[in-house]
Amino acid sequence: MAKRRGDYFGLGRLVSIILAIIPVTSWILGAITRFSEGKILAGILRLILGWNIIWIVDLILMILGGTILRLIPL
Repeated sequence: MAKRRGDYFGLGRLVSIILAIIPVTSWILGAITRFSEGKILAGILRLILGWNIIWIVDLILMILGGTILRLIPL
C-alpha cells in the first residue's frame, strides 16, 4: 500500500497547512483534490458547500492529521 504524502497534490504538510488556512485556496484545492480522486459528487459538493463549515473542519484535520475531510468516500 502506498504511503500518502499529503492531500494537496502530495505537497508537504507545512505547505498544505498554509494553503488550507487561506479559505479560497482551501475551497478550490479541496474540490480539485476530490475530482482528481475520481469523486465527482464529492467535488461538486465541495464547490457548493466548501466555503463554510467544511473549511473549518478541513483546517483542523489538516493541522492534526494532514488530510482533508472526506464526507463521501465513494
